[in-house]
Amino acid sequence: MPHSDDFLAVHDPAATRAVHAPDTGSGRWWGFAVALAVGLLLLCGLTWLVSFQRGLAALQQSTATRADRYAATLESTLDRYEFLPALVSLHPFVRGLLESPHDPARVAAANHYLAEVNRRAHASATYVIAANGIALAASNHGQPGSFVGTDYRFRPYFQIAAGGKMGRFYAIGITSDEPGYYIAQPVESGGKVIGVTVVKLNLEWFQRAGSGAEPLMVSDDHGVIFLSSVPAWQYRTLQPLPPALQAEMENTRQYHGRAVTPLPLEPLDSLVTRWLAQTTLGANARLVRVRDESPAARTTFTPDATARADRYLELGRTVGPADWTMQVMAPLEPVLANARNATVAAALAYACICLLLVNWRQRRQRARDMQYSRRLLEAAYDELERRVEARTADLMAINEKLEEQVAERTRAESELRAAQDELVQASKLAALGQMAAGITHELNQPLAALRTFSDNTRVLLERGQLAAAEGNLTAIADLTERMGKITGQLKLFAGKARPVRRPVVVRTALDHVLALLAPRLGAVTVSVAGLDEQPGLSVRADELKLEQVLLNLIGNALDAIASAAPAQGRIDIEVQADTGTNSGTVTLAVRDNGTGIAPEALPRLFEPFFTTKETGQGLGLGLAISSSIVREFGGQLSVANMPGGGAQFTLVLARAPASPSATEALPVSTPQ
Repeated sequence: MPHSDDFLAVHDPAATRAVHAPDTGSGRWWGFAVALAVGLLLLCGLTWLVSFQRGLAALQQSTATRADRYAATLESTLDRYEFLPALVSLHPFVRGLLESPHDPARVAAANHYLAEVNRRAHASATYVIAANGIALAASNHGQPGSFVGTDYRFRPYFQIAAGGKMGRFYAIGITSDEPGYYIAQPVESGGKVIGVTVVKLNLEWFQRAGSGAEPLMVSDDHGVIFLSSVPAWQYRTLQPLPPALQAEMENTRQYHGRAVTPLPLEPLDSLVTRWLAQTTLGANARLVRVRDESPAARTTFTPDATARADRYLELGRTVGPADWTMQVMAPLEPVLANARNATVAAALAYACICLLLVNWRQRRQRARDMQYSRRLLEAAYDELERRVEARTADLMAINEKLEEQVAERTRAESELRAAQDELVQASKLAALGQMAAGITHELNQPLAALRTFSDNTRVLLERGQLAAAEGNLTAIADLTERMGKITGQLKLFAGKARPVRRPVVVRTALDHVLALLAPRLGAVTVSVAGLDEQPGLSVRADELKLEQVLLNLIGNALDAIASAAPAQGRIDIEVQADTGTNSGTVTLAVRDNGTGIAPEALPRLFEPFFTTKETGQGLGLGLAISSSIVREFGGQLSVANMPGGGAQFTLVLARAPASPSATEALPVSTPQ
């Protein structure tokens, strides 16, 4: 039997803990936690940096491809017109005019020749300037704002050409107030410059080549931005201009009537950007910020100045013979968002690994505790029971922690679903941008009609024909109201309400569309068949959208006739409906006598952004939007070439009961 003192030493819990209790290693736990925190910070920083570098490299590569395409497009246009002034200067009519500038017959012959050349070349204007700087003949002779008789001695392109060299200059016209690119060629005779031929090109179409999310701009050799897809950036400077250069621009009236101020563009300067400039960015690329100049941004206090700035990757290209610089601005926000997402994903993965390590350490600790419990079991069963209860409590606490971690993961999954809902909303906003582009396309024709009515009204007021001017003003008011209805469709798409379909009188819709297109019809013959027997024929549709579809179909027919240039343009509109009933369908066929549609283009005709027109004359959205509208009405839109030439668009809609006032509609206009 052991000694009593020995027995107490073995079975006394306090003595046992003092001798045999394992070291908990609290200091090591603190060091382990600090190491995990430092590792998390290093991993997040390295992940963000690598993700941003890779995203920036990919963005630079894709933006460089688009920049090369934009530059090639602009240079091909400039090269195409580079030799046109020289060819014009060689014609006998031009040289005869410069030799005898006061001969009316030679002036008339030169004017006619310049007008024909300008029409075939699709330039803005072509004109001839005498050696004294006075324009003798122009393609726009006899028109309001003609260049004939204007003194151009102050223009640099004339001064350069008068010195025997080819002049190139981009400026705003002092007569037409329209910007353009001027190419001047000296006309020599006997070793002496006797005049200058000039061709003016409108390059406004190029600033629409870029998208709103990726600004595109072109600046001259002085750093003045004269083309930009962002209207607020046009006629701004990349850096402040010296006073001498400002005085020179005022003397030449290069951008007269425009306030040329610096653009708030500055490079991003930090350790990260400098490192990226050396390792990732090319020689013509840099990271810049364009600050917001809106009144709200200037009056609202923001601790971080970058919150009011847009950050871009700027890629520059030199284009044209005049040493222009083209900049493509790619937004950095997608790259930053991807870097943030990658950083969050890396942090979550690191957290999972840390949890596994903690669990492993806890398991090791529990193993030591079990060994310690087994050693105490040999000493005393009472101590063992107490230890078991203590460990049970510890396990319950650990279980509660695990339940908290499960709840945290459940919350993270809820946040992920919320993020997915935000992505759906972002997709809806992207679709809203596409619809806005389509609405812009549909406003082109009403704007053209509005310009024609306003010009006619000014002439009528000068002549004192007030009654006719009042009619034109009424038509202008109707056009503005209809344009407001078109833009109102954006609100309809942004919400969840669906448009209401009502009975629409076909005769009234055709009246409105033909009245809108009256300035474009000219000598084109338009015939409407099938409405005399049923004047109140109606379809179930939205009035504005139906007129939008008809406007696209008849406008495309006019474009086909204009491109074919037949001896007598003709558009036939035929309406057929079920007789003796107020149900069924109504078929509208629009035929033209143009050249028809190429067979390879027929399958893709209703695709968005597909167009058979020349660059700058269409977005390729008209037929795609019209097809979508017709499907919304529950109808069909198809196209086919006619055996005798031309094309026919067939529109099938559901028939609606005639409205009470349908028979009071005006007769369909048939311009001749």
